[in-house]
Amino acid sequence: MSDWKHVIRLADVGRAPVSVRLEPDAETLGKLAKELNLEALPALSGKLSVRPWLDGAEILGRYSARVVQICGVTLDPFEEELEGEIAIQVVPPGSPHALIESEGSEISLDLDAPDPPDVLQSDEIDLAHYLVEQLVLDLDPFPRKPGVEFDYKPAVTEESPFAVLKRLKDDGA
Repeated sequence: MSDWKHVIRLADVGRAPVSVRLEPDAETLGKLAKELNLEALPALSGKLSVRPWLDGAEILGRYSARVVQICGVTLDPFEEELEGEIAIQVVPPGSPHALIESEGSEISLDLDAPDPPDVLQSDEIDLAHYLVEQLVLDLDPFPRKPGVEFDYKPAVTEESPFAVLKRLKDDGA
C-alpha cells in the first residue's frame, strides 16, 4: 500500500510495552489520501502500545483522523472526524498460534469470537500499516454529508395495459 512505514522488530518488544506515537507529515498525508481515494486527509495520528503476546505481540491503541470525502448524493466534498481503537495480535511466520488453512478444508467462522492473529511476513511489525488499515476499515464506503438524504421518487404514471399496447402499436412494434 503506502511507502509510509514505522517498523519495530518483534525482538524489541520486551517485557515492558513499547509506546509509539505516529503522525505522518503533510506530503505523506497527501499520498495516503490519493491511495485511499479521499479528497484530502488533513490529519491522521495514532498512539499505539506494543506488548508481548504468546510468541508474537499485541498492538493496542487509538487513532484519530480528519478526512475529506465526496458525498455520494450531492457530490460535494465534506469533512469528517474519525476516531477508533486498534486491537490486533500478530505472530511470527510458522507460529503454532497462527490460523492454519489447509487447501480444500472448510473454516467455520464465529462472529463473536476474537479475530485470529495476523501472521507477519518477517520478524518486523509495521505499525503505520496497521494504523492505515484501521482507518480504511472505519471509512464509510458510501459517504454522505451530514443531514443529506437520498430522496428519489420516480414519476408515477398509471397507464392502462391498453394504452401501453396502443403506444407499442403506434411505434411500429
